[in-house]
Amino acid sequence: MPIPNGGLITETNQQYYEGAQGFVSQTGVAGEFFNATFNTDLIFGSFDPAVINYALNNFKIYTSANGFPGTYAEYILAYTVVGNRITFTAALTAGTYIVVQLKILTGGKYGLTETEKAFGQIVEDNYQSYAYNNLGDIINNFLIAYVGSGKLIPSVKRTDVIFHAKRGLQEFSYDTLKSIRSAELDIDPSLNVILPQDYVNYVAVSWIDSQGVKRPIYPANNLTISPFSTPLQDKAGVPTQDNFGDNLEGTSLTEKRWKSANDNLLNGNFLNNNGLNDEFAAFININGFNGNWGRQYGLDPQLAQTNGWFNMNEREGKMSFSSNLAGRLIVLEYISDGLAYELDTRIPKMAEEALYAYIKYAILSSRINQPEYIIQRLKKEKRATLRNTKIRLSNIKLEEIVQVMRGKSKWIKH
Repeated sequence: MPIPNGGLITETNQQYYEGAQGFVSQTGVAGEFFNATFNTDLIFGSFDPAVINYALNNFKIYTSANGFPGTYAEYILAYTVVGNRITFTAALTAGTYIVVQLKILTGGKYGLTETEKAFGQIVEDNYQSYAYNNLGDIINNFLIAYVGSGKLIPSVKRTDVIFHAKRGLQEFSYDTLKSIRSAELDIDPSLNVILPQDYVNYVAVSWIDSQGVKRPIYPANNLTISPFSTPLQDKAGVPTQDNFGDNLEGTSLTEKRWKSANDNLLNGNFLNNNGLNDEFAAFININGFNGNWGRQYGLDPQLAQTNGWFNMNEREGKMSFSSNLAGRLIVLEYISDGLAYELDTRIPKMAEEALYAYIKYAILSSRINQPEYIIQRLKKEKRATLRNTKIRLSNIKLEEIVQVMRGKSKWIKH
């Protein structure tokens, strides 16, 4: 079992900022190998650019006879990768400079210009890695610290720890960890957007204006609905069936009417023939200020906005939008469960102790003949550490609060 590194930095500055690690061939014989020590694991498909699996690689290898910038060329002869160990099938000349570079989005040649250095998605995924521990390290640390003779848990299967660690990560992702993902999407003419594959629940939906400013889109709530079932009915109103006895489904008339609705009739933003809001036109009519401004008393505040609405279409797995949002660029912020992608399984160090407490309680509370006072103690510890984690991750900054409160002389109305 690996021994925890105690949170030590394991990457050099070149590895972290450029996504590159250098070696020098010492033996000059076939089978020479080097171990890459990136926080990001190497993914290997093929060494040959002519093979389709080469595109699966998340790295490239470059060699140079003297190591000077601009003299590196991509190495495309045979080599293998097992784990993070790179083994060269053919012999390299002793003294050859070797660079393993995490792949950039546009490819490139190592060390020639700034634009050809390893700035890209794979390298950026490696940034800020010191603030996190991966799930594998959490499991190893737990087994070392809490399992064994004379410890709280005498014995436990590793698979049990993995299960409870994943469950804890899922629970934390919903309301504690910063597991909010975002997707930039275009609304097509059908006014629908397909939900992301790892979608669990939405946090916020906004359309982006020409200045890049977020404009919040509000849920339709009681305005409309996307029916889950739309059975075809005969003249007597009885649903009709196909040859297999299943109800025939038609097109939703509710959705059709909503997508063609005039939003101005809902939000009170009535326009006259001159393109002016009726309220403003009445306010500046030729007879002078007649005091009609604000005459729409009783307007529902939840409808008094022009950014549009969205509603969930559970039947199609989509998000539907009101007609005034056709062609808009939107950003969907949503919650994932923390296990969809490899990067999601990183746990902030501020939440590490809370996850340990969750696993301890989950394991012992599911066993028979456990002293109740121990279970209750672990339950309180789990709650306390989770509460502390939420406070730590809330990222409250005094300076930001002060800046907001500079407007303290303004009335806050509800």
